Amino acid sequence: MIKILNSKIPIRFLCRYFSVSPSSYYFWKNNLKLKKIEIKEKILTHIKAIFKESKQTYGSPRIHQELISQGISISENTVAKYMSEMKLNARLKKKYRVQTTDSNHHDPIAPRLFKVESEHSLPMAAGKVLAGDITYLKLGSRFIYLAIVMDLYNREVVGWSMGESLETGLVLRALDSAMRKVGPDAEVIFHSDRGSQYASEAYRNFLKNKNIKPSMSRRGNCYDNAYVESWFASLKKEWIYRSNYSTERELKSLVFEYIEIWYNKKRSHSSLGYLSPEKYKLLTKFA
Repeated sequence: MIKILNSKIPIRFLCRYFSVSPSSYYFWKNNLKLKKIEIKEKILTHIKAIFKESKQTYGSPRIHQELISQGISISENTVAKYMSEMKLNARLKKKYRVQTTDSNHHDPIAPRLFKVESEHSLPMAAGKVLAGDITYLKLGSRFIYLAIVMDLYNREVVGWSMGESLETGLVLRALDSAMRKVGPDAEVIFHSDRGSQYASEAYRNFLKNKNIKPSMSRRGNCYDNAYVESWFASLKKEWIYRSNYSTERELKSLVFEYIEIWYNKKRSHSSLGYLSPEKYKLLTKFA
């Protein structure tokens, strides 16, 4: 039927052949076009809603997965095309860089217990291997520092703290909150870089009291902590750089919103099958 309609045979002959009036044919054809337009408009509305909820951070792959999860059958190429038509662009350039790691110290260096050789070297259960690091967030002419602790099983941020200096207490507060969530009796390896905060006496005593095994990257090997570094980049590009704030309280509120409301609970993660960290842990727990 479609091949016949797409042929160069005059419509009046086709209508006569199928015993259909020309007016009925054009009524059907126009309704078909209107239906396609209506379907596209609904999809565009869904795309804009998902893009807005992500604070304009989702590209076509994540939006495509969200649409599929909502029962909307569509290809990723079509999503990319529609986003281009609506000028929805999730890309944002990096703004600045500050050194937060001071490895030029004489404190003891922990062995490298955790190594990333491939995805298969990641932990097979939650709460087994945690990783942490520190980054900076610009506030006017000064910086506020953020320390996080990530569960490498499902990339969930299980602990975090913010402060005005790169003191050891910054990482201890983040690690203490993480252990409360993971469980005080959990057998944990905590991996970090060789920064002075992670080699200090106070830090080593904290780990000893909590029965946590320390692990550190080797000099020049940044891959072990790449997951935390990638998370910092996502926080800044997806949330901080796109937001307006002028006070420390507003900045802390943004970080809380990203971690506790958006990232852990809702943000789809490509390496987790486009599930959020919490949803991935919940589903694999009963798998």
